Amino acid sequence: MKKTVFCITVMTFLILLFSGCSKLKKEQKTSPPKPSAIEDASLSPVDKWLARATPVLDDKEGSLNPYVIKIIDAYPLDGSYPYRWEKNEYDIYNGVTQDLVYKGQVVAKAHPNKTRCSNCCGLTFEIFFRAMQMRNIQKGISPDDFNGMSFDDLFNAMLIWFIVGEQDSPQKAIECYGLGKKIADWEDARAGDFCDISRSGNSGHSVIFIGWVYDPAGKIEGMEYFSSNSSGVGFQTEFFSDSDGKVLREWVRLARVGSIQNYQSFDKSTIPDRKTYAPK
Repeated sequence: MKKTVFCITVMTFLILLFSGCSKLKKEQKTSPPKPSAIEDASLSPVDKWLARATPVLDDKEGSLNPYVIKIIDAYPLDGSYPYRWEKNEYDIYNGVTQDLVYKGQVVAKAHPNKTRCSNCCGLTFEIFFRAMQMRNIQKGISPDDFNGMSFDDLFNAMLIWFIVGEQDSPQKAIECYGLGKKIADWEDARAGDFCDISRSGNSGHSVIFIGWVYDPAGKIEGMEYFSSNSSGVGFQTEFFSDSDGKVLREWVRLARVGSIQNYQSFDKSTIPDRKTYAPK
């Protein structure tokens, strides 16, 4: 009797052991290691996801786009990263989900309510910032070197990105600081390009382009994008004003951050100084 019980126990142990090993191997193939308890306590959900992420594979152009998409993948889409835009909060909040630090200084401030809220301009700039730092680290470059930009340069670029002055846009910020180029031909647009749109009714949105929506005849009738929307961080589709939507075709401005090797030098004297708009 004892021998039978012993045999059953050994067999049960072996089954559990091999089942456990098989499951572990499967998990190792499909998901990266879980962060430690210290990481859980100190990092945001996005930081924790990125800490476990696999390296980014560059595209043929060497653009920032694959890094942008990797950063987008890190954001939860369950409403836990809500939208917030209120007037007169600039001194305490720049629309980002967490403080962004460049060269030891905070270039953009998260809201002190610690809800990880954001607005559209803040989130797209945050994704740009994270993607730039991720690429630099992966390439063995200082995360605080965006084409030689100083803290003041990046702060000014952020204000241009936030459209505080006439004709400002993410496209303009990217071009002014030699980081990339505007996308004039819509068929050249790719997921991970930065974009801002204007709508009938005098509203606008800062977004990251994901893809075009085509009608049965092959005409572009809308756009899928990622941004901080009224329902929170996530994907959304909008249509053009001539396709039962509100987006104005003539006010779609697209740009792409190119390869590090193709950065261009910039002349500060030719770049509008938007820091005068910033709070003292």
